[in-house]
Amino acid sequence: MPDAVLLLAHGTPDSADEIPEYLKRVTGGRPLPDSVIEEVRHRFTLIGGSPLTPLTMEQGRLLQQEIGVPVYVGMRNWKPYIADVVAQMRADGITRAVVICLAPQNSRTSVGLYRRAVFAAAEGHFALHFVEDWADHPQLIEAFAERLRGTREPWTAELGQAPPVLFTAHSVPCRTVLAPPANDPNGSPQPPDPYPVEAKLTASLVAGRAGVPEPHRYFAFQSQGMSGGPWLGPTVEDTLTALHQQGVRHLVVQPIGFLCDHVEILYDIDIGFRDYAARLGMTIRRPASLNNSRLLTLALADLARS
Repeated sequence: MPDAVLLLAHGTPDSADEIPEYLKRVTGGRPLPDSVIEEVRHRFTLIGGSPLTPLTMEQGRLLQQEIGVPVYVGMRNWKPYIADVVAQMRADGITRAVVICLAPQNSRTSVGLYRRAVFAAAEGHFALHFVEDWADHPQLIEAFAERLRGTREPWTAELGQAPPVLFTAHSVPCRTVLAPPANDPNGSPQPPDPYPVEAKLTASLVAGRAGVPEPHRYFAFQSQGMSGGPWLGPTVEDTLTALHQQGVRHLVVQPIGFLCDHVEILYDIDIGFRDYAARLGMTIRRPASLNNSRLLTLALADLARS
């Protein structure tokens, strides 16, 4: 076992007043229109604030309880910042740590940025083993499938037929996955961004584990940015419209890229997509997020040990 485990997550502000500063960090200082800032503030306030930080801290506590070594949590865009947490680890005498990003599907805009941040903060003072991706980890797949069965099977009994499932993952800018990747320092060409393939792989494995037949499986990218530029699709809204035209009236929507509740789930799905579907004459239900799932804890423990 390592001396410690470091979990990395996106981070979220503690109050609506902190949203402008938070968004500045998310965009790397690039200014956003006031309308975008106010819309994010509105959504944050409507759900009573994001529970991402306390839920991630709880995931860390459960993991520490499971593996018996210290588990630290660092956020890229808000407190506790990765650099501050890494400094604390150095002060605590940590010499070897496993680093797990709580985004199972790898992308240069997510996992790649976390990796650069944590290695820059460590400055070579202790050994880090960074888990690049774990999109197909068996216990992660079973954790999502368990949640999906818990929603879909009772609804199937209620409807008399099984509703199809729309799996979602957070969209990323098209330039991320379409731009030719830079060569590594040795001049070797780098592979394309794996994110779209890994997101769909997770969805396919969860569907198979939960017994969702292929004709009843769909996939879309959600939460495209509001600041302009093309983002990866299809969007959930376009997919809902297409499914409605095909006669679908009941649909399970399961995000498979998020490991706990936050704005993209509690607002984008539970309010935004649900209202959009209702206007079409459709009903959607969402499985519970993993949050404190025992299977998620076991997946993280396995990554730490191996």
